[in-house]
Amino acid sequence: MDFSSNDRAQWKAELEAYESRLESLAKADLVSLDSFYRKELPLLLRQRDPDPFISKAELVRLMRWKLSRGKWRPRLLDFVSSLEEEEVQLASKKGFASLPNLSKAISSLTVMKGVGPATASAILAAYAPDIAPFMSDEAMMAAMGSVKEYTLKQYMFFAEKLQQKAKELSGEGECFTASDVERALWSSAMGSKSLSSSTKVEPRAKSNKSSKRKRKH
Repeated sequence: MDFSSNDRAQWKAELEAYESRLESLAKADLVSLDSFYRKELPLLLRQRDPDPFISKAELVRLMRWKLSRGKWRPRLLDFVSSLEEEEVQLASKKGFASLPNLSKAISSLTVMKGVGPATASAILAAYAPDIAPFMSDEAMMAAMGSVKEYTLKQYMFFAEKLQQKAKELSGEGECFTASDVERALWSSAMGSKSLSSSTKVEPRAKSNKSSKRKRKH
């Protein structure tokens, strides 16, 4: 999907296809991890207002979700699993308290080993989806044309672009958050991969049929 498009119906369709495309990956525990991340965790964080924090166990589940939905990097999970509970709670409290200052919030979270800007963005997105979109490979490619720089500076550019796109798409009874935009872009990328895979298979099938016909003659 073209990031510059303001076709609200197309964006909505991609967003609505998110869950089915997630399921189509057939990855162990991904659907339940996604449900935890998108539905359970935001409620838990809001229940802890006015001083929200994420626990170590919740951070580990969030990391499992991030790695399952993207590229599996076990060392990051090992790093997060080795953190102390107090360390996680203190850093996350500072991060959430820094909002809406995204730069300060990300910096507060990346003091934890294994937590870079991308993971920090996932933590913040669970609490403030309108401000802090998750820095996924697919959304980065669509919005920035690059996934090479997972830096704070790059994230700030990325977040601003998704916030602006959300504003452009909202209206006429529809309300998009920056996180909705990220999920729509991820969904679109998965849909394109699926279509590309099926297209590659078809020519082989036709080729086989063609060769069979030639043998018959």
